[in-house]
Amino acid sequence: MTALCEEGSRLYADALRTGRIARVDVEPAPCLLELALLYPDADDANWLRPVPPSVALAQRLNPLEREITERRRLSVELAEAFEPFMTLSAPPTTSTPSITLLEGLDHINAALDLAASQCQNEVLSIQPSHRHPEGRLIEALERDKPLIERGVRIRTLYQHTARYSPERLAWVDQFADGKAEYRTIDELVERLIICDETVAFIPIRDDRQVALEIRHAGLVRYLIKVFEFMWNRAVPLSAGAPYETAPDGLTDIQHSIAKLLVEGHVDEAIARRLGMNVRTCRAHIAKLATALGSGSRAQLGYLIAQSGILDRDE
Repeated sequence: MTALCEEGSRLYADALRTGRIARVDVEPAPCLLELALLYPDADDANWLRPVPPSVALAQRLNPLEREITERRRLSVELAEAFEPFMTLSAPPTTSTPSITLLEGLDHINAALDLAASQCQNEVLSIQPSHRHPEGRLIEALERDKPLIERGVRIRTLYQHTARYSPERLAWVDQFADGKAEYRTIDELVERLIICDETVAFIPIRDDRQVALEIRHAGLVRYLIKVFEFMWNRAVPLSAGAPYETAPDGLTDIQHSIAKLLVEGHVDEAIARRLGMNVRTCRAHIAKLATALGSGSRAQLGYLIAQSGILDRDE
């Protein structure tokens, strides 16, 4: 359907007022003829007469009305065809989706805050040290306070490097009454938060901008088992054991580094897995080399394997 241009509107109005219009005058507005708004004057071929607006409108509306009528007929036929199956389909569910994608830190934090506000019994949390600058750590710890005040039990796993954070140690000392427990272990999986054994949150991108909210009962139970597996192998944050020197002259963290060195990991990967910066990791590696009398990286791996210090893990 061609639209009536501005010049065509003006010429059509002139033709209606005068009863006719010269053919040459409508050349700048071919839309008038395309829309069949003018027809030849029977007495003079050089002139055109206007079609009354009511007739022109009816001519344009008739095809539309026929199309509408046809579509209505088709919709009725479709409704009749599917009507027998309506009673066979399952009723719509109003339950919460078992897995929800959360995009953006604000959206993620809002979902965490809502889950925390609804939590009544226990929160399980895994917090890898290398994923959280100190400011974010304190922010996460402050989220624990209202939960503890409501009587909710909190169990949180950190890496051994958390023992080097005075702010963290000072904070957790406030909850020494047993309502909150904090333990550390050398390596952790990704961040994990579980509320009341009903909802879990895990990140799916390193920048923490995308996460999954999981309410599938089977998946939540599996994640709880993962947490309990690590929890039973961790030590209380207040204990000094992970950094005490063993009889072989090495600390627990140095044993963890030795194990990863033998497995072939580079410094950056070891630091990331143990939640420390690369400089600290290399300082521990240097102490290992000194303790074992190693003069090179290749020799250090061999000496670790031959020294028997990894037998401690067994």
